[in-house]
Amino acid sequence: MGWTLMIHGGSGSMRRGHLSEAADQAGRQGLRAALDAGAAILGGGGSALDAVEAAVRTMEDDPAFNAGRGSVFTWDGRIECDAAIMDGRTRDAGAIAGATATRHPVTLARTVMAESPHVLLSAAGADAFSKAHGLEQAEQAWFAIPERRRQLDEIKADPDAPFDSDMKYGTVGAVAVDEAGHVAAATSTGGLTAKRWGRIGDSPLIGAGTYADDRAAAISCTGSGEHFIRIGLSHELCARLRLSGDSLETAEADLLAELGQLGGKGGFIAVTPDGQAQWCFNTPGMYRGVVGDGRAAEVAIYGDE
Repeated sequence: MGWTLMIHGGSGSMRRGHLSEAADQAGRQGLRAALDAGAAILGGGGSALDAVEAAVRTMEDDPAFNAGRGSVFTWDGRIECDAAIMDGRTRDAGAIAGATATRHPVTLARTVMAESPHVLLSAAGADAFSKAHGLEQAEQAWFAIPERRRQLDEIKADPDAPFDSDMKYGTVGAVAVDEAGHVAAATSTGGLTAKRWGRIGDSPLIGAGTYADDRAAAISCTGSGEHFIRIGLSHELCARLRLSGDSLETAEADLLAELGQLGGKGGFIAVTPDGQAQWCFNTPGMYRGVVGDGRAAEVAIYGDE
């Protein structure tokens, strides 16, 4: 069996002519770099789990996306990162929320999965666990970029605006199936600009924004997290594939329609153990890419690509 890797860098209000040429190219280059990182592992016979971690780590280092460096600011001017990873072979999973000092939040999530009896750690506890396990640390200044500060200032100037009114959901994610037919998923995000009161979205919640099951698929989501949580979207997709006999295309279309009916915006990517791979979204654009065994790398941003 061949391998496939699919990634996203967030959905949102990206339209042709609305993004600067520099922002367009930065996004595409970041997507290609992430595909290269994951493909190098899968092409060498490596695991889907290693590949999704490598792809997401690459995007966490890229300020073009809202994860790791380039994460958005909370209302109080802090950067708090969430991430999750899941192995479809065993359904082992690890996640963190509100971490403030780990350079690669996805690797912290994987360490929680591998080195603790828990699935989800948060805030000061996640930071302490990271240090105790010798993960690479970073100061808040390393994560921060001026554009994210500008976005915070813009929203705070109109405190009645709903969260991030421009819908710049820059969450990153990766899903993969390896040569052995095992699937894995990983997601990482800085959350929503100006989030308050310790808000946590869908990305680190297993079954909402991230899920992987060798019996069905691997999924990573991006968008208005509260709606993905209410649906339990990533687990729901797997359940439909397992129990209803729906095709991936049908299950994704039905869930995207349900998301829209609840008022949710965003998208998700999925791969199955037999190599099917699809993305779908109801926003004007979504940063996305795919590569596979015998399939040349493709990246896209806008809805008409």
